[in-house]
Amino acid sequence: MSEAVADIGLIGLAVMGQNLILNMNDKGFTVCAFNRTVSKVDDFLANEAKGTKVIGAHSVAELCSKLKKPRKVILLVKAGDAVDNFIQQLLPHLEKGDLIIDGGNSHFPDTNRRCGELEQRGLLYVGAGVSGGEEGARHGPSLMPGGTTGAWPLIQEIFQKTAAKTEDGTPCCDWVGEGGSGHYVKMVHNGIEYGDMQIIAEAYNLLKDVLGLSYDEMANVFDEWNKTELDSFLIEITRDIFKFRDTDGKPLVEKIRDTAGQKGTGKWTAMSALDLGMPVTLIGEAVFARCLSSLKDERLAASKAIPAPTDLKFTGDKAAFIEDIRQACYAAKIISYAQGFMMLREAAKVHGWNLNYSGIAPMWKGGCIIRSAFLGDIAAAFNKNPNLANLLLDDFFLKAVLKAMPHYRRVVSQAVLLGVPVPALSTALAFFDGYRHARLPANLIQAQRDFFGAHTYELEEKPGNHIHTNWTGRGGRVSSTTYEI
Repeated sequence: MSEAVADIGLIGLAVMGQNLILNMNDKGFTVCAFNRTVSKVDDFLANEAKGTKVIGAHSVAELCSKLKKPRKVILLVKAGDAVDNFIQQLLPHLEKGDLIIDGGNSHFPDTNRRCGELEQRGLLYVGAGVSGGEEGARHGPSLMPGGTTGAWPLIQEIFQKTAAKTEDGTPCCDWVGEGGSGHYVKMVHNGIEYGDMQIIAEAYNLLKDVLGLSYDEMANVFDEWNKTELDSFLIEITRDIFKFRDTDGKPLVEKIRDTAGQKGTGKWTAMSALDLGMPVTLIGEAVFARCLSSLKDERLAASKAIPAPTDLKFTGDKAAFIEDIRQACYAAKIISYAQGFMMLREAAKVHGWNLNYSGIAPMWKGGCIIRSAFLGDIAAAFNKNPNLANLLLDDFFLKAVLKAMPHYRRVVSQAVLLGVPVPALSTALAFFDGYRHARLPANLIQAQRDFFGAHTYELEEKPGNHIHTNWTGRGGRVSSTTYEI
């Protein structure tokens, strides 16, 4: 019988798993490592983990026997069947009160299901979003745990010591909520990441193709932007990408094929937004922009067949337009995060989660890909008003968006005139204009729906009372059943 000496076990010795183990070891915790390909355990102990307190196991049974009670096991394996398979392997070796943590990119409905199934067995389950990539895992990731509420006291010290820290020492980790909420918040984080990257890509397109800036000039612009409200990891690495030269001295980024990949979390976010009826338009457009980029052959053919507006050139003040673009990026970013938090609020209502809104933004402030100074302002908004319906209604963010709006409108107008695609910037602006309007033209849509399908409508003076009109005199009195998808 092995001696129970490990504080926590971890299954999955790919890059994230190895680095997270070494991180937890640095923070004083004894970790037991296991991998399906057992030879990787010995290789890890003989190399990366040599000289540490990390111990290994050569079977799931041995792993569980080496864990202090209540046992805590992190799974860092591929989402889907692999998670369910390891849970089944662990079950015979666990007791009531033990805890399984899924640190992969699982889809939140799977986490909801697993939570319920394991709670019925008396086990605790956590779905923890982990962000920050290889470097974050090694030196401090953003951790977003949610699941069985009683699990948090068991992992709080390990998670908060392992996580990244903000400038004031606050851990980028807090309890998110029940069920699959941790993985849901990670999914929305990734969706926002899609949006941030698309906003930056559109700014790059404008700087390069409209203003004709060189890569060195764009690197300088992004360096300056990083000293402003746009201070963030993505702005910083974009500056460094612009500076990077290939072996022939030319910018490497210019040689990269313009077809963006995706692994599904952005698509999941967009699909969930549609399921909830939430207008998370910027993330949706960011996903569609990647889809459009993948149609490379069709775009090449279309570029030859469809003429561009060559007679139009930018003739204004370059420096002023660079500032317009910066302000547009900032406003679009605010709108994107406002949409993301709208989505979180609606998901919490639908799934019965008590989400920690004021804690979510600080979780993203360090360690993760969307980390930025901007997130401190979001945390302050929710600390000031925990029931804030929308970030755009917070005094700080409303003032910032209104200040940026003239710049923003100039950018989108110029892009449309010059034929430069700015799907994320333009859809966020359209959302803002729609959100601020007390009356939208949807009344005509309702009239059309009732005209052709007897779908009924409500009158402004009698909301909740569904009416059908015989518009042509040839229709009947019977109307369709009223329901919302």
